[in-house]
Formats: sequence, C-alpha cells, structure tokens
Amino acid sequence: MAQPEIVSREQWQTARDALLVKEKEATHALDALAAQRRRLPMVRMPGSYALAGPEGPVDLRDLFEGRSQLVVYQFMDNGPDDICSGCASFTDNVGRLEHLHARGVSYAVVSNMPLPQLLDVRHRMEWTVPVYSSRGTTFSTDIGAGGGFALAAFVSDGVDVFQTYLTSGRGVDRLRFDFNLLDLTAYGRQENWEDSPLGWPQTEPYSWWRLHDEY
Repeated sequence: MAQPEIVSREQWQTARDALLVKEKEATHALDALAAQRRRLPMVRMPGSYALAGPEGPVDLRDLFEGRSQLVVYQFMDNGPDDICSGCASFTDNVGRLEHLHARGVSYAVVSNMPLPQLLDVRHRMEWTVPVYSSRGTTFSTDIGAGGGFALAAFVSDGVDVFQTYLTSGRGVDRLRFDFNLLDLTAYGRQENWEDSPLGWPQTEPYSWWRLHDEY
C-alpha cells in the first residue's frame, strides 16, 4: 500500500503550517456561510401532520418538545426488507441531545417507514434519539426531501411552524463525526471520488457502508 512521503520534523511542520493557512481560510468561509444561512427567510409549513410516535399520534409542533427550534433528519424508506445504511450510519453519529436542548433546539428522526419498522430499527441500532413515522403524510415532500434523505431546520412561534433550512447529499454527510475524522487521516474516506495520491486505497462510495452490527 502506498504511504505518504517520509520527511524530517522540520519539513513536516513547514508543510503543516502551509496547510493550516488554507484550513483557516476554509473556516472563515464556513463562518461566512453560516452568517448567510442565519439570514435566510422562512416559509410557513402547510397545516398539521398526523405523525405516529411511540406514545401515539403527534403533530409536528409536538416534536419541538416545548422548545423554539427543531432539527429533523428525514430517514429514507427503502421498503420493508431494507434499511438505508447511509441514514443509519448518519444516525449512529448523533450524540447526546442535551447540548442542543441547552440552546432551545430539539432533534428528531422522521421517516416514511411504518412506525413498527422504524421502532424495530431504533431498537436494533440502540439509538436513543426520538423517532416518528410520517407515513401517509406529505411531510417529506413538503420539506423538500421527497423520497430521499435530508436534514431540515424549523422554528415555531408556539402556533405556527416555519421551515428555515434544508440540506441533503454532501450537505448532510459533512456533518458526520466519522467522515470528518476520516477526512483528517492520511487515506481519507478511501472513496474513489476523492483527489488522493496515486496508490491510495479507494473503493466505490456506498459499497463499504454497512449497518454497524454488520461489520
């Protein structure tokens, strides 16, 4: 397997310092994007939704749990015989929610999967995040996720719910703890879309993803 070039500590530090300049530029660019994101307008969600939760039917407002903001991960429904490994691995990366709660933000996973299937997945994967089924509603379509996956943000004034943000694809996976750590390693995510030196290990995206109890 190919490996990075071996250099002296001084040479390594010079290269590291040069990269740090670019990393700081990227950080400032992300800060500017976040500032622009905070200035996005919002759109009122159309009516209520009969979501299914472990304790019975709930409305979208109930997912706020009394807080003013809500982030929802729309988990793909791949049918009764399949679990989306990408959605599952993203949810594996969700940690404790108290830090979000401290800033008035709730978090929930919503899926078009039937509630019994969704609860079975939650139990198998040992997740503690709140989960709700949107099956039979237009929630996924209304927020812009369609039949795919997405991360959406909302605010509520206590009466109405407004959507403020939506991202999917790479906008979601860049939030993952595991991917961010892999991006710091010499070999990266080891996927063939990455710009890596010749000889670096690479596979097709998705081909190596598994449910965490299948590795």
